[in-house]
Amino acid sequence: MKKWVYTFGNGAAEGRAGDVAILGGKGAHLAEMASLGLPVPPGFTIISEACGRYHQGGRQLPSDLKLQVLSGLAGMEAMTGRKFGAGPRPLLLSIRSGARASMPGMMDTVLNLGLNDETVQALCKDSGDARFAWDSYRRFIQMYADVVMGLDHEVFEEILEDEKGRLGYEYDTELSADEWQHVVSRYKQLLEDELDEPFPQDTEVQLWGAIGAVFASWMNTRAVTYRHLHSIPGDWGTAVNVQAMVFGNLGSTSATGVAFTRNPSTGEKELYGEFLVNAQGEDVVAGIRTPQSITESARIASGSEKPSMEKLMPEAFQEFIGICGRLETHYRDMQDMEFTIERGQLWMLQTRCGKRTTRAAMKIAVDMVEEGLITADEAVCRIEPSSLDQLLHPTIDSSIEKPIIGSGLPASPGAASGEIVFNAEEAVAAKAEGRRVILVRMETSPEDIHGMHAAEGILTTRGGMTSHAAVVARGMGIPCVTGAGSMRVDLRNGVLVGIGCMLRKGDVITIDGSSGRVLRGEVPMTQPELSGDFGKLMEWADGARRMTVRTNADTPADARAARAFGAEGIGLCRTEHMFFEGERIHVMREMILAEDEAGRRAALDQLLPMQREDFTELFSIMHGMPVTIRLLDPPLHEFLPKTDGEIVEVAAAMGMPQTLFRQRLDALHEFNPMLGHRGCRLAISYPEIAEMQARAIFEAAVEAARRTGAPIVPEIMVPLVGLRSELDYVRGVIDRVAAEVATESGMALEYLTGTMIELPRAALRAHVIAEAAEFFSFGTNDLTQTTFGISRDDAARFINTYQRKGIIERDPFVSLDFDGVGELIRIAAERGRQTRSELKLGICGEHGGDPTSIDFCENVGLDYVSCSPFRVPIARLAAAQATLSQAQQRQAAPARKIASL
Repeated sequence: MKKWVYTFGNGAAEGRAGDVAILGGKGAHLAEMASLGLPVPPGFTIISEACGRYHQGGRQLPSDLKLQVLSGLAGMEAMTGRKFGAGPRPLLLSIRSGARASMPGMMDTVLNLGLNDETVQALCKDSGDARFAWDSYRRFIQMYADVVMGLDHEVFEEILEDEKGRLGYEYDTELSADEWQHVVSRYKQLLEDELDEPFPQDTEVQLWGAIGAVFASWMNTRAVTYRHLHSIPGDWGTAVNVQAMVFGNLGSTSATGVAFTRNPSTGEKELYGEFLVNAQGEDVVAGIRTPQSITESARIASGSEKPSMEKLMPEAFQEFIGICGRLETHYRDMQDMEFTIERGQLWMLQTRCGKRTTRAAMKIAVDMVEEGLITADEAVCRIEPSSLDQLLHPTIDSSIEKPIIGSGLPASPGAASGEIVFNAEEAVAAKAEGRRVILVRMETSPEDIHGMHAAEGILTTRGGMTSHAAVVARGMGIPCVTGAGSMRVDLRNGVLVGIGCMLRKGDVITIDGSSGRVLRGEVPMTQPELSGDFGKLMEWADGARRMTVRTNADTPADARAARAFGAEGIGLCRTEHMFFEGERIHVMREMILAEDEAGRRAALDQLLPMQREDFTELFSIMHGMPVTIRLLDPPLHEFLPKTDGEIVEVAAAMGMPQTLFRQRLDALHEFNPMLGHRGCRLAISYPEIAEMQARAIFEAAVEAARRTGAPIVPEIMVPLVGLRSELDYVRGVIDRVAAEVATESGMALEYLTGTMIELPRAALRAHVIAEAAEFFSFGTNDLTQTTFGISRDDAARFINTYQRKGIIERDPFVSLDFDGVGELIRIAAERGRQTRSELKLGICGEHGGDPTSIDFCENVGLDYVSCSPFRVPIARLAAAQATLSQAQQRQAAPARKIASL
């Protein structure tokens, strides 16, 4: 028979802390505390697998569950000396959820279960406190009716408020036993009037109703939303914990509270928490009464006149302090605990590893290493890599409240305030005047790059997490909110329409790229501070990881920022971004619109010194570190004007008749430019472009080597290769130019030529392409697009729907699709290295800064990941965790093999 129920209590338990997947977090840790001999009210846990059975079976519980639950109840009765559903000492139960991952407040709870018209009378006599008994009964009816029967708790609150008003009371605690009994009768009558059924008096019916309701709450809207936000799989399900009630509302010697073994905001080693005298747990959460400090030092610091637990209940306090230390030492981590004191007797209701700010997490991890509780490697694995964003960018001061006027996707972290501008030119002009601006667009394009660079932040009403705006903003370290569909940009009238407001150019807004919020007006910021704990932890991470971490950098500012964050080279320099600055765009347009090769070469001669200086500075900043430069990738039309006004202006500036200008634009138009004339196809059609870029790279390498005295070994990357013959052709151009520059400079040149693997054909033919390539860099943005046949700029319109309906678990543009795109990467890596064992492998798409994707890269054996500058620390930490995780798996494999024999 399937074991559905695991019991705990009286110093014994059938489960342990490691059984989280079976018992959920709450159940596993209740079992662990019971096994440690701590004072835990007895109970049992129904395993999380039963939740899946419940939903798969049309909300029916497994048929063989009932006998095990009744057996568990009998054990609780024996341990407590109480009887469920009968007097004179009735056993009351708490029914709580317990998912594998903490989901605070997302699922339902029922307390005081087992009360009815008979047992409430017995509780009156047993407790010697009739007021307590009737108060507990009204709480139970209200909670059970809401959670199990579907009658909103607010209708009961109306009755209670009505009664308090009639009696002239302000607080619930002023009601007497008789008055609570009257409230109970009104509650029961309301329920019968609204639902045409009486409140259930059969306590076993109550129990099964509550168990079913907790399982059902796994699929309520807030729980589903929370799982989506925190990437918690829907098939995990929740366990149900059935536990004997203990009461913190049995007078002045009773209390309930929550505490952390360390300060979750700062990480300081001090007990942090609150408690309420004569209260149940939901009173603390509800905020009806002001909690009191647990320690005397905290009371003094807060200026409270209410006594601390340390002074009011010294014996229980000392016992609790001892348990706190024991639990933290046992779990080797900060604990978040719930407790109840029933007439002086301390009971532990929950412990779990406490949630904390990133700064606190770092301090706690470093301190615990110094205290000898954990190792440096364990400290590295304690920090969530993505959470480092909190330390690297300005954040909105959480104490300030401002109206939210819109929301979108948190595309690039950090917060920024500024005046609204609607185009790139306005942003540049404002910056020149010393004004801070937010560039607001429906969507951005490469032509907006100068305005994006000038802005404090970027807001778009279209696009997703990997749209142009998102990718460029992350690379620049600029806060960005994309896909703010609740807002509308009216360019004709120069208006941004938000929730309840209409804003114009010059009005100030604040965007929060970490949450996706858009706020009206300027909001105070908290500036980032990289503490000593940060440096120490990153040092440990660097010592643990195998892969190197490079950056995607197109400008000297990007490169310097990345070096400051610990980048070990440039994994992707997108040369097209260099052509949009200042006068370069005009020269670039002359080259594109030229009618013959001679015209193109004349324009390219003007671009050559500009590119050469760019590369020289990048090489100098990175002196000695690898720099991978991608040849021109986007289709040429992206450099040309789009609106009628821009066309008129540019045609006039170039001295070209508008008719001829529009003809040239029409000739360059492509129906699907992402799959059109771009990448290596441009270099084959117009080899003079590749020649100019190669010459700029090699001449810059010569100059940088002379400036810095460090050897410069550029890595030249040919984009969008699908055929070996394409790479052969472009490589021929590169090699020829290299020989020319070597002769002219009198300096031997060392360089690598490789390609981006961003087409499925390239991945499948990697063994052939590797004959001509010295490195592969996986361009996972385009590889994901071409594998799925999805545009990353349009995917946001339906990806959320796919996730909500369970079609996919993750957005493939945020975290790698391991089964499809990942399989192509694995194939290309294996086949490429079969041909060329020393083939250097890296990743330079947006996935290079995603911790989940980085773990996959370690598994595949890539040499490096490359990401935007501000994600370099995240990648360093994630790469270290991936190395340590892989090592643990290798160590565990022999043990698993022996166990299976």
